[in-house]
Amino acid sequence: MNRDEKVSATRRSFLAAGMALPAAGLASVRAPGAAFYQAPAALPVRTLGKTGMKVTRLGFGCMITSDPSVISRAVDAGITYFDTARRYQQGNNERMVGAALKGARSRITLSSKSGGKTKTEAMQDLETSLKELGTDHLDIWYMHARDEAAAIPDECLEAWTAAKKEGKIRAIGVSTHNPNNIADRVMQAGIFDVVLVQYNFASGNTIDATLKRFFEAGIGLVGMKVVAPAAGRGRGGAAATPPVPGKPVAALKWVLRNPLIDTIIPSMTDMDQLEANLRAVNEKFGPEDEKLLAALNEEIRPYYCRACHQCDGQCPQGLPVADVIRFASYTDFYGQYSVGRERFLELPERLQKVRCEDCGACAIRCPNGVRVQERLIRAQQLYA
Repeated sequence: MNRDEKVSATRRSFLAAGMALPAAGLASVRAPGAAFYQAPAALPVRTLGKTGMKVTRLGFGCMITSDPSVISRAVDAGITYFDTARRYQQGNNERMVGAALKGARSRITLSSKSGGKTKTEAMQDLETSLKELGTDHLDIWYMHARDEAAAIPDECLEAWTAAKKEGKIRAIGVSTHNPNNIADRVMQAGIFDVVLVQYNFASGNTIDATLKRFFEAGIGLVGMKVVAPAAGRGRGGAAATPPVPGKPVAALKWVLRNPLIDTIIPSMTDMDQLEANLRAVNEKFGPEDEKLLAALNEEIRPYYCRACHQCDGQCPQGLPVADVIRFASYTDFYGQYSVGRERFLELPERLQKVRCEDCGACAIRCPNGVRVQERLIRAQQLYA
């Protein structure tokens, strides 16, 4: 049995055993003045689906990174997969990432994304991404934030296929917060090599069947938003509480224990986060982690959307409820106000003007206990 066959067998055994919702984490970030954590000579590596690309199980999500030295240090530590997007940081993130990775391009896997809705928009984004990143090709180019089948139109399929044929990209990807909703379209299209998907302990096993479906089709799986609310917690209008040492590490370990996930791209804004993430990839998820995450899971229950999408289409005002709650989470759980506001302002103007406090009672009853109306009002107060 070769290496890939062993990974396949492990993945299938994992699914057969089922996946209970766990929780938590040991480990803490280094004390002030302590020596920086030394990464092992080689981080665990996986083949990304049937692309043939080898990637470290710990990748780097660059969306909120503003310090290029953290990215450069990650390269030195052995991380080989770096992810950005055309619209991150008002379009400036790619330029910073390109500068930070200069000289390392041949040693890494680099991905970016386009939210372009037409072939023309997408191809313009691609040319800009290549220029800003200082490269002649992307290893993976994602259709960005596609949560409905209609968001993957034929002309976008044509754009990504043409880009691959021209050698400007090596693999075609799609990023989504709702893989269950686009699985049929992804499979029917037959061109996708990689799916980038929200996956964390708070969402539990709601998408495992879809992950298995993608895996069996040879599609590589990348996990995003893997730390979820472990990064911090906000209550209503209050500021988010600071990260608790151990929780982010436990959250990463929870995701990494799923052998279906080839790599993950947690955000890293400083050396402490990088150190903690390097530690997580080399530790096993244990009882203390489960205990910690279980307590956190209950703590954030009223505030954090579990991405079950049972509220889709239920708001009489037409709000995309799960999306708007997620926008509030960027501020309350990640401390990223600007990201949340950017996403909110991408809503149609009519929806930006909806005020949930005008409704006597919210029509949405979340099966996971989220205080829907409270969280929607929170987003509107923050960003409208």
